[in-house]
Amino acid sequence: MASTKVVVDPITRIEGHLRIEVQAEAGKISGSWATATMFRGIETIMTGRDPRDAWAFTQRICGVCTTVHALASVRAVEDALDIRIPANANIIRNLVHGMQFIQDHVIHFYHLHALDWVDVVSAVGADPNKAAALARSISPWPNNDAAHFAAVQARLKKFVASGQLGIFANGYWGHPAYKLPPEANLMAVSHYLEALDWQRDVIRLHTVFGGKNPHPNFLVGGMASAINLDEVATINAVRLADVMGMIKKAKDFVEQVYWPDLVAIASFYKDWGAIGGGVPNFLACGEFPETDARDLGSLYFPRGIIMGKDLSKVVEYDHKKVAEYITSSWYTYEGGDDKGLHPWEGETTPKYTGAAKYDFLQGEKKYTWMKAPRYEGKPMQVGPLARMLVGYASGHKDIKELVGQALGKLQVGPAVLFSTLGRTAARGIETVLLAHKMQEWFNQLISNVKQGQTATFTKDKWEPHSWPKTAQGYGYLDAPRGALGHWVQIENEKIARYQCVVPSTWNCSPRDAQGQMGAYEAALVDNHPLARPDQPLEILRTIHSFDPCLACGVHVLDADGGLLAEVKVQ
Repeated sequence: MASTKVVVDPITRIEGHLRIEVQAEAGKISGSWATATMFRGIETIMTGRDPRDAWAFTQRICGVCTTVHALASVRAVEDALDIRIPANANIIRNLVHGMQFIQDHVIHFYHLHALDWVDVVSAVGADPNKAAALARSISPWPNNDAAHFAAVQARLKKFVASGQLGIFANGYWGHPAYKLPPEANLMAVSHYLEALDWQRDVIRLHTVFGGKNPHPNFLVGGMASAINLDEVATINAVRLADVMGMIKKAKDFVEQVYWPDLVAIASFYKDWGAIGGGVPNFLACGEFPETDARDLGSLYFPRGIIMGKDLSKVVEYDHKKVAEYITSSWYTYEGGDDKGLHPWEGETTPKYTGAAKYDFLQGEKKYTWMKAPRYEGKPMQVGPLARMLVGYASGHKDIKELVGQALGKLQVGPAVLFSTLGRTAARGIETVLLAHKMQEWFNQLISNVKQGQTATFTKDKWEPHSWPKTAQGYGYLDAPRGALGHWVQIENEKIARYQCVVPSTWNCSPRDAQGQMGAYEAALVDNHPLARPDQPLEILRTIHSFDPCLACGVHVLDADGGLLAEVKVQ
């Protein structure tokens, strides 16, 4: 039977630049290729800069997870220079990063992924009273009433009647793969709209501790968050009370809206627990240190690797075993394109060999701007599922308990975790855990302040003359999308080399020299259906379950080589 070629470009709802090509036969996907269509290259502009400024540049890699590259960067520099930050700075970093996780995961579920499962147009035909009864059966959320749902439905009917669906345009509405009843669709659409306002409010925590959002301020040696309860322009009692309110608001929404919705929707799609598993290896670099980032025993989300879906053993992670390959990537290495380079030896030399215009990239030897990170030569999945699997296999009490509850509610076994559904569920599980953990971190900060501990910054080794002539460091960070690493080398007080391996590089990586697919590609050929090639809804479900963010992997490029803009950086 002849294969049908399908192209989805771009596939991401906000962060573009990701192109997916597949071949399908008899309703199943038989081949897949993931392509980042634009070049990043931010590493090349880091050379020669003051390492204390690196966080401000690398943070601009992404406009969504705006904290993660800054935090990974300051950790890399602090590791290189052996700087230990005050306890309050570590707590504040956890609060800032924790709220980033919570906001990011809720946005992902409702605004980037839920519409792969929720048919917006179907909600027009729902009974608001039945929708309210359904919603109240799973949550005490105040807006789960018939009047509120009727108002949402009225707004939706105006959209549909006008023929202009606005933010809901371009969906595959009416696709037979949608399974929710109209009332569940109306409930989900209502919470979709509420989440828009909610996320804008809770992320103000970044403005309190980081001065602004997006791109809050960070600082090598601590945080730029002076604490003085008697001053107006510092972190004082009013601002701390505001933070406490945001943490409560985040916890309430996660517990009463996001998590109940996720479990309810998942119950209609349990067949997706056997679809889209892909790469069987999972890497988590660990996150949320209770003391210092180098105290790996204090990480709330533990570090480790699961190989071959074997949950009986957690393999120790060593960043020195990471290497990036470019067999299928539009780059060249000085020593040859067939070898892998550790980031401390990494090179970013673009060499585009594709056509100026193309219909298909499948079949090309090089077909993406993504490199192919491998751990001891093996492809890895990173992200919430990797973290929850490592935690589960490590015996993490909170993770084991909540994973067990979720599996019990859905009446499924642990095997469904290795799937498209598993990735989406894992993201919700860790959001619930972090929504609880935020209050603990906040209480620790208040306790320290009450005891007179207000330091958030250390001057130790701030001055360049106190640094060694050469130094190198590794800054890990398990970001919302997965394991992130920044590697820096410093010579004569300046950055000599800088490399970033981001979560979407791990998951979106192309084939390596052994022909091993990356996580996106492997997931799409793992028992994966495709009912209608002209409406590839199933592809969206699996790729969106990874929460791809190609802005982290790539940046703007004019295909004709023309100048897009000139930016002068002081």
